[in-house]
Amino acid sequence: MHNYLDFEKPISDLEAKIRELKKIAEEDESIDTSEEISRLEGRVEEAMADIYSKLNAWQKTQVARHPSRPHFVDYAGQLLTDFTPLAGDRKFAEDAAIQAGLARFRGQPVAVIGQEKGNDTKSRLKHNFGSPRPEGYRKAIRVLEMADRFGLPVITLIDTAGAYPGVGAEERGQAEAIARSTEMCLGLKVPMVSVVIGEGGSGGAIAIATGNRVYMLEHAIYSVISPEGAASILWRDSTRAKEAATNMKITAEDLKGFGIIDGIIQEPVGGAHRAPDVVIKATGDVIAAALADLTPLPGEKLRNDRRQKFLDIGRNL
Repeated sequence: MHNYLDFEKPISDLEAKIRELKKIAEEDESIDTSEEISRLEGRVEEAMADIYSKLNAWQKTQVARHPSRPHFVDYAGQLLTDFTPLAGDRKFAEDAAIQAGLARFRGQPVAVIGQEKGNDTKSRLKHNFGSPRPEGYRKAIRVLEMADRFGLPVITLIDTAGAYPGVGAEERGQAEAIARSTEMCLGLKVPMVSVVIGEGGSGGAIAIATGNRVYMLEHAIYSVISPEGAASILWRDSTRAKEAATNMKITAEDLKGFGIIDGIIQEPVGGAHRAPDVVIKATGDVIAAALADLTPLPGEKLRNDRRQKFLDIGRNL
């Protein structure tokens, strides 16, 4: 059973009927429900295609946050081999919200960094719901420095509502850690490819998303603040998050139009959570193509092009 979003009620009603018919057929083999099930499955496909062809920004936000959406560990499990996670920032502690290490991507040695939200209560608490603390970003810096030293391309997967805003994180220099991670990304002389696979929230996202190529999944979002946070600041009313999401232009289509991202990775109808293997493979294909284009380029050009890419954002609007 799926965790249905509020706008998916027509789909949930139809799939509930399908489950009921299958149960009837299991309990009484003399009853043939196959024809009715087939008809309802066709209606589900039609309803899903219709609903997902016209999602608004707030609905896309809900899809990006879907609890069953594939996370970093799912991508790492299918796209990487010989993944060796590295822990700790060598200054304070380990932060499980950011996963980082060395691996092979389709045979090529790479450094990998990403945010992990977790997929149940225990893992979400362990990974702090994907909201990194300063030590997480300092761990990322350590891995980025290693990649630069040994000439390893960098792959980053972004999925965070934002950096953790707790008192302890602020005391340990959250803003400074984010700024230095962003600076480190901009200074790399190796290829860097970034993909927003869910939420790309504020500095917590861009700290590891300042790549030569930046992509987003079709129903991912990328913004300077969450819709709820923007509504709280602008109108002092977080219930206006839907209005904020619409005005903030946070969808992949909006950001591609502004030149902030380089491409959109299509998701299966119904979202990445309905066919995770398909979207993970598509993401891997896009990353592979980008690395093939970037790897032959000299280090100075990679760094200069990356810096110019971000300096140019907003100039031609």
